[in-house]
Amino acid sequence: MTPHLVSDLLNSGGAPPRIAAVGVADFADVPRTGGAHVSTLDWRPPAGGDPDLAWKLAELTGHEAVEAANRTAVDRLLAVRPVWRDVRTARDVLPVLDDRATGERVLLHAGPPVDWADMCGPMRAGVIGAALLEGWADTPEQAELLADSGALRFEPCHHHEAVGPMGGITSPSMPVLVVEDPATGRRAYANLNEGAGRCLRYGALGDDVMDRLRWMADVLAPALRAALADRPDGVDLRSVVAQALQMGDECHSRNTAASALLLRDIAAPLARVPHGPEVLEFLAENHYWFLNFSMAAAKLATSAAHGVAHSTLVTAFARNGVEVGIRVSGLGDAWFTAPAAEVRGLYFAGYGPEDANPDIGDSAITETNGLGGFALAAAPAITGFVGGTVGEALRISRDMARITLARHEAYRLPALGGIGSPVGIDVRAVLDTGIEPVVTTGIAHRQPGIGQIGAGLAHAPLECFRKALEAFVIPDAFAVPEEFVVPEAADDMTAPRA
Repeated sequence: MTPHLVSDLLNSGGAPPRIAAVGVADFADVPRTGGAHVSTLDWRPPAGGDPDLAWKLAELTGHEAVEAANRTAVDRLLAVRPVWRDVRTARDVLPVLDDRATGERVLLHAGPPVDWADMCGPMRAGVIGAALLEGWADTPEQAELLADSGALRFEPCHHHEAVGPMGGITSPSMPVLVVEDPATGRRAYANLNEGAGRCLRYGALGDDVMDRLRWMADVLAPALRAALADRPDGVDLRSVVAQALQMGDECHSRNTAASALLLRDIAAPLARVPHGPEVLEFLAENHYWFLNFSMAAAKLATSAAHGVAHSTLVTAFARNGVEVGIRVSGLGDAWFTAPAAEVRGLYFAGYGPEDANPDIGDSAITETNGLGGFALAAAPAITGFVGGTVGEALRISRDMARITLARHEAYRLPALGGIGSPVGIDVRAVLDTGIEPVVTTGIAHRQPGIGQIGAGLAHAPLECFRKALEAFVIPDAFAVPEEFVVPEAADDMTAPRA
């Protein structure tokens, strides 16, 4: 049909018609050329248009057992109160890294499982640096030969209640944060943040990187542990996050306020311990310091929600630079993976997309806890740094609410009227809407030894969620697990919820 005929048809009644175009955006062009007012609706067929998967999605939507399971998982997540308790050497709190007991040389890494032969450049550099740090090798070349020989074993941080940003490499002698939920005694761990510039987590290598790591183990960690002795109840990380969201952080890529708040909490006791002024100076210059606390707190919360039969809540979202993977509460410890996504963002001078490694790091655990990209509306200052606008930040937080199960009762977004940040990614909602979870992240150079070259936004590929949905077994409609059953309310409506 020609534009002239379309114009005659559309204008035959007088005023130009108003049309909603659904589906392919180009479908709107023809009526628009004919004078119609056309609004394009962002709609995609459920489950990517796969009819069998869409039918399974329909069966799981509103399913009594699934809904009950998700309520339980969300309640467990929101009930966690993360408290920073200690700083310990990794081998002392993570048995898998206790080389004194096992005789093995084990390293933890970010993301789903990956072998040495398949690791990306930044993660391989992290392995080399860790081998040098532990004294397993004297040169980078020896470290690489050691890894090639199979003498090192690699496991995901997530398999041991730990998380690590970017490459996430954690070795036996590295200090780690200990974060605890006082009500349950559950604990989670994260290595310490190296700050900005050339860092092992981004794949940088050199004497400057190694000297900083040794200083962190010999000076920083003991000072922090001594300062915490003056805080017998620990430091309430949930409170720090809640305040930081009101001050312009999203507690993933921007931690300026949270780092300052945490430093304020321990500055006085730090000033009284050996090397206190030196440590205070390092922390005052490290605006990324709180990231690792945010990650450990998020890991603690999402682990509490894991293992609920029939729940479709995502409890881990991690990237190893080769693959992106998710774990789902009701699907055990399986990973559902897809090729790692590219990062859209801004680059440091002299670098561009061709230099960038695909998405990497455990730090997306913050998104599963309602922070990072899900709380982007709270951090307008970050939008320019990641290549977006304030309007886009607000839209992203609203979109993330469409794929989550709840609003966080403590983490509130001032730019959206103080509403709680969306939390609890739902596999069903992601596939129903086609909206991919957003993550704010740094960008590492694809070659080992260079480090960070920018920052931006990435997405969790829909393929991860398709695989997870395929793995779900639809529960019997009449078989709701006993622990999910809500007792009938008494006459005074005071009967407790299970």
